[in-house]
Amino acid sequence: MENSPLAIGTFPRAILHIDGDAFFASCEQSRNPALKGKPVVTGKERGIAASMSYEAKARGVARGMRIFEIKKICPEDIILPSDYETYSLLSKRFFSIVRRYTPDVEEYSIDECFADLTGLQRPLRMSYAQIAEQIKRDLDLELGFTFSIGLAPTKVVAKIGSKWKKPSGLTVIPGKDIHLYLAKLPVEKVWGIGHQTTALLNKYGIRTALDFARKSKEWIEKKMIKPFKEIWEELNGRSVLAVDTKEKESYQSIQKVKTFTPPSNDERFIFAQLSKNIENACIKARRYRQAARGAVIFLRTQDFRDSGLETRFSRATAFPNEVIKIIEPAFKELFKRNRQYRSTGVILLNLENQENSQMDLFGSHLIVEKMTRLYEGVDKIKEKYGKHTLFLGSSFSAHRFSGHEGDRGIAPARKAALFKGETKRKRLAIPMFLGEVN
Repeated sequence: MENSPLAIGTFPRAILHIDGDAFFASCEQSRNPALKGKPVVTGKERGIAASMSYEAKARGVARGMRIFEIKKICPEDIILPSDYETYSLLSKRFFSIVRRYTPDVEEYSIDECFADLTGLQRPLRMSYAQIAEQIKRDLDLELGFTFSIGLAPTKVVAKIGSKWKKPSGLTVIPGKDIHLYLAKLPVEKVWGIGHQTTALLNKYGIRTALDFARKSKEWIEKKMIKPFKEIWEELNGRSVLAVDTKEKESYQSIQKVKTFTPPSNDERFIFAQLSKNIENACIKARRYRQAARGAVIFLRTQDFRDSGLETRFSRATAFPNEVIKIIEPAFKELFKRNRQYRSTGVILLNLENQENSQMDLFGSHLIVEKMTRLYEGVDKIKEKYGKHTLFLGSSFSAHRFSGHEGDRGIAPARKAALFKGETKRKRLAIPMFLGEVN
């Protein structure tokens, strides 16, 4: 029983998970070949490591490590500001290469995707493993850095495969072999299983992914909620999580966070950063025609301690001036003058369709209609002239001093050298590679 397969079929479905290796740092090494083979770290503008090459990881650099700590353990590290514009453009190239082989691609994050290859063996005249190999060759060659790929009958198992041999691995896990991989995998390493669920499973003697997969259906139905039932099904080789190829049409919540350096205990400046977070979150909510019923605001100190408060709204809104007015008392409660803060954040909660928002009986619908017309105009101006062409006075300090490259001269090369005809706000969708701009 212990050695018996969990699934009989080899590939009832064929799902890929593709993961860019050290993606941000690899993008930097790709656009500047002189950096290849060297320890590269991005995140200079934030004062902490956002991404690091495998050469930097080998020297002990970890994500979130502060720059001065990195310089102590690895003085030869090349520390660069993050160039998110370039990373985004290379990400789009990544997804377009995968779509040469299948239209069923789920852009899971900037550096990873799922792809459904089911039924493509005959049209492409290759086995599923050969298709995966060809996709990897194309990605590695055309983007100039490596990707790790997992091929399996389900999304959860494919994600296990992509992490099995990093960097630059290709791991094929047919249904009949799933149990061999799960036996070696701690249950906390399964995608979707966090610390609290791991603690619960450990209480029942479940230590490995295979322990979890071999639990009976009755036990799972009794002890687990829906997301973990789905994970259990997927570990057993039954595909229940579809590859979602649709673009986002709505959100349950929207989060915006801003890190600034150097840290500050200036109350006005910290509130301005939070105000800017709220404006950005509301812009996104209005883009998807959604409104929030509440919000969580949080502040992070220089020693990475978080404090936050949740506030509920009397009606759904996507107007930043309303949100800011409501959360201001919570901010005053959270803010401590004797502490140095490094970031602020907001999460808009319980989002609903704006058209379905309920109005009260005391005339608030008139205010909403007026504010809606106002922000429709604001959004049109921002679309034409740039995101922060107009902003609230409460965000002024955050725009005057960004706390990143603006004041300290830390800017990625793509921002420092524009192509002909480009402006700060209007850019061509072309990444800058070494030698393209004099």
